[in-house]
Amino acid sequence: MRRLIINADDFGLTPGVNRAIVEGHSRGVVTSATLMAGGGSFDQAITLARTLPRLAVGCHVVLVDGHPVLSSDRVPSLIARRGEFGQSFSAVANAAFRGKIRTQEVEAEVSAQISKIQSAGIEVSHVDSHKHLHMLPPIGAAIIRAARSCGVRAIRNPFVAVKPLTYAHLVRRPHLWKRYTQTKLLRRFRHDFLQQVADAGMVTTDGSFGVVSTGALDVELFGAIVGSIPEGTWEFVCHPGYIDEELGKVRTRLRESRENELKVLTSEEARQVLDEHAIELISYADLCANG
Repeated sequence: MRRLIINADDFGLTPGVNRAIVEGHSRGVVTSATLMAGGGSFDQAITLARTLPRLAVGCHVVLVDGHPVLSSDRVPSLIARRGEFGQSFSAVANAAFRGKIRTQEVEAEVSAQISKIQSAGIEVSHVDSHKHLHMLPPIGAAIIRAARSCGVRAIRNPFVAVKPLTYAHLVRRPHLWKRYTQTKLLRRFRHDFLQQVADAGMVTTDGSFGVVSTGALDVELFGAIVGSIPEGTWEFVCHPGYIDEELGKVRTRLRESRENELKVLTSEEARQVLDEHAIELISYADLCANG
């Protein structure tokens, strides 16, 4: 049996991202989404989520390239400048491994982000993290503790499944090699992550697809990825969106690619390839119910 969660990140970022996620779910193959508690269009996302009972909504934990939900003086070790988090995965990773980030502050901030969504009346089905920071053992452990304390049972397994078919497509897309190499190196933390999840009594998938292809997804690559999915329960990570004025003000490398991803996710070709490979679409709510 092969089951797949298709999760749209960045819900709450901008109106255009919100609209695309709704369309990706109602007209396409998106089954889950993760909401940014500090996103500029958080309130709109909450309103939309209430109209989508079959969309599982989780918390997209932001600890990099954004602002805290708590006041910055309560999480000083997470702040890089002017009340903002650090701007890159590498900067946060370096600080974490040097012991510069206090994990109790991470736990407090994550709890605040989850609680903000729950207080708006949304049942938080799962957690993941912006730029997949929970790959890092000290950060991941704090996020897991916070999620568990808030009653959240599921978390993204951010580690990429490496399949031979991927290489052929990477050869034709050399700009993805850097990301592929980075994710491969980070796999050394996979065992620690799975142990942390098991110790907390939480559930996760067998791994994630779509991480390497972020920013470059097209119908051909989506088909290749789906065709390479092995037995088990997996997640496909996506970032649909529309370019609007608000997105122009956000620090993100994903702009035109968001509209391209939406086209893929709402295409007939996407549904066909999932059917051809007998992939069962599920949500994080289903994972929790069966976990």
